[in-house]
Amino acid sequence: MSNDVSYTPEEVAKILKISRFTVYEIIKRGELKAYHIGRKVRVEGADIESYKQKLKGLHSPVSSHTPPAQSIGSFHQGESEAALVICGQDIVLDILTRYLEKQFPHVRFLRRYIGSIDGLMSLYRGLANVVAVHLWDSDTDDYNIPYVRRILPGHSTYIINLLFRVEGFYVAKGNPKSILTWNDLTKPGVRFVNREVGSGARVLLDEQLRILKIRHQDILGYYDEEMTHLAIASKVARAEADVGLGIEKVAMQVNDLDFIPLKKERYDLVIRQEDFERPHFQALISILKSPAFQNEVLGIGGYDLSSIGQIIAQV
Repeated sequence: MSNDVSYTPEEVAKILKISRFTVYEIIKRGELKAYHIGRKVRVEGADIESYKQKLKGLHSPVSSHTPPAQSIGSFHQGESEAALVICGQDIVLDILTRYLEKQFPHVRFLRRYIGSIDGLMSLYRGLANVVAVHLWDSDTDDYNIPYVRRILPGHSTYIINLLFRVEGFYVAKGNPKSILTWNDLTKPGVRFVNREVGSGARVLLDEQLRILKIRHQDILGYYDEEMTHLAIASKVARAEADVGLGIEKVAMQVNDLDFIPLKKERYDLVIRQEDFERPHFQALISILKSPAFQNEVLGIGGYDLSSIGQIIAQV
């Protein structure tokens, strides 16, 4: 590598043995200097060398008083990346991130709390590494696979199960307005609170409304949006809405709510095929299958881990 030559992000990725998506991420964070020629990004060889020297300092041997991380799988320093971005909103992803941080203390694991479609778009654009999705397709009555094919055309991925959970209605204690089905959302005086566009819950709702030929404008509150299951549940519990859609786990955490189950959903992780064999992604799979991780998730309740860690599809 010459210090007098400029390189594209793709060439930088080959030099550093990381993905080009991580190159864009470390440039965005200002850790690697770059400049634009028109719309093209370039990195000077000298700046690549400077970044490598910083990494060597970061990965210098730990002092004797620092306890070693518990190892689940091998991780070679030469293959380390500056950051790994995990997208999704379920608390189980926070637990998974914590286990990964213990495994690889020199890797920065970043969480992005965004919905399923936005997560897949981030993966497509190179702004994410692991994306959690729960997108129901009414044509196939399947989860996630059709959406991955549509949103990441030409990109090979692995879809790996994380868990199953139940999606349903949050209603006031005793269900005073007898809300049991999708059609009940159109009852006079029933106030609905919706999830944001791009979330898995919003996709499930919209697919059901399409099948039943229910118009959005026939639902009072369809355009009243909240960003999380917890915000939806809280609004119903405060009597600011009569019904909202979310997962059973959150209903267990909020007082004065009843939960009406509607559909068991498959919550999967999507990873690019080129990343799958890398050490930290293999460690992620090992964590999912480990008794310690599974026992912690089962301990908080509300989840089915019967297929955790299984490869659902290669798309």
